[in-house]
Amino acid sequence: MPLVVSLLCYRRSFNLYRHEFYETDEKLTLSIFDRGADPAEVSINFEPRKFTYTHGEKSLVLEPLKGQIDPDASDYTVGKVKIEIRLIKRAHGRWGSLTGDSPDPLTAAPTVVSSPEASTGVRKPQKNWDALTTTILSSDKEKSVDEDPNVGGDSTLNGFFQKIFGDADEDTKRAMMKSYSESGGTTLSTNWDEVKKGKVEVKPPSGSEWKKWN
Repeated sequence: MPLVVSLLCYRRSFNLYRHEFYETDEKLTLSIFDRGADPAEVSINFEPRKFTYTHGEKSLVLEPLKGQIDPDASDYTVGKVKIEIRLIKRAHGRWGSLTGDSPDPLTAAPTVVSSPEASTGVRKPQKNWDALTTTILSSDKEKSVDEDPNVGGDSTLNGFFQKIFGDADEDTKRAMMKSYSESGGTTLSTNWDEVKKGKVEVKPPSGSEWKKWN
């Protein structure tokens, strides 16, 4: 891998000046060490993804810059020991290096796909567990004990578990198990705060009489 990276060189002139940089989210400050440089002979060119420094026959070209800069807002000062260049970033954030081929955030913004709920402002309705349990129990009570000995037993419990037990939280599961077991299959509650207070009473359907099978 180090060999591959070394072959992917970015454009820089061979007459390099020693240089270093530090940065904030808003700008990157580049120092080029060129002692005694004559300001009249120094040429600096700013482009959105390219920086060029030229003094006499030597030059420093950085391309492509890691991010876009604002050429009009960027500036520099020529000192006795070094030239200080201030590159103003168009998009705030740290570059980590001067050059690079990472996607430009100003030209390669990620595509945001909104869901139907987000675009219409309509929230997906939550399941009404109590209504669902009532429906399941009511459909099972249509059979009599003579027709199906399992009424109020494993057949109802298994069918219910397949539908909602796997999605329920721990309190809901405890409430379902306790209420169903203690009521003989006549009550199935998802409210643990109520169920945990005491034994759940048997509540047979209207017009029916509860009998305990030995």
